[in-house]
Amino acid sequence: MSERIGFIGLGIMGRGMTLNLLKAGFAVTVWNRTASRMEPMVAAGATAGSSPADVAAHSDIIITCVSDTPDVEAVILGENGIIHGAQPGSLVVDMSTISPQATREISTRLAEKGVAMLDAPISGGSEGAAKGTLSIMIGGAAADVARAMPAFEAMGKTITHVGPTAAGQTVKLVNQILVVVNMLAVGEALLFAQAGGLDLHKTLDAVKAGAAGSWMLSNRGPQVVERDWRPGFTIDLQQKDLRLVLEAADQMGIPVLGTSTVFNLYRTLQRQGLGEEGNHALVKALEHLAGLEINGRSA
Repeated sequence: MSERIGFIGLGIMGRGMTLNLLKAGFAVTVWNRTASRMEPMVAAGATAGSSPADVAAHSDIIITCVSDTPDVEAVILGENGIIHGAQPGSLVVDMSTISPQATREISTRLAEKGVAMLDAPISGGSEGAAKGTLSIMIGGAAADVARAMPAFEAMGKTITHVGPTAAGQTVKLVNQILVVVNMLAVGEALLFAQAGGLDLHKTLDAVKAGAAGSWMLSNRGPQVVERDWRPGFTIDLQQKDLRLVLEAADQMGIPVLGTSTVFNLYRTLQRQGLGEEGNHALVKALEHLAGLEINGRSA
């Protein structure tokens, strides 16, 4: 019999992930801070929990996918948190993106209660969450990874055990550096193409399959050209991840010039109230500097 799954956090990513677990035949108990978000999941076959502790009490594997380090600490260690309901021998899988240091501390607290933990942050945007094609990077013990693999396979496509506790979070920050610096390049390139009077769709077709190609170029480039700012991942959430990168890089003494540039450009967009737009709206900061808009029509 498959293990009972708890899922805490039904945001832009968690909704699709939960639906895919249900589709794979798992019994899923859900909880979300905004209770109304549980309703569509219950309609799809999930059971509503009354608190993270309640979810944990009815689950063998408890997955968390929430916004930031304090949120993870609250749902796992806080009042009515997972730690107060989880049975010894259960497994917590945190699929949020949070501080590697905090991950180690939470794992230690759970271990004292006989509860194992994996950090398994994800990439692939809301599209990947909906389609079950997420990239999942996992830190923790190999036996726990094997135990959670059926659940991971319901949610993701590229599933990689990258190392011990907190290695998953560190690899996710590597991923976020690549995402945002890629997007900076996409924005600069499209601005250059716009100023050069090029057909932007044909330009994308010409370059995306070559050495310049990337997921961000293929998936977010056309959205920029169409001025479609719907988020696969919001600026506010991306900025939270970049803050984690900058903190960790500072601790390690690593220069992250491109990432810090993007962080500051995103800050200007947040000041304009654009934090809920997709992370590809980074190009708006470049447009403001250039006094030119990327619009899919020749300049």
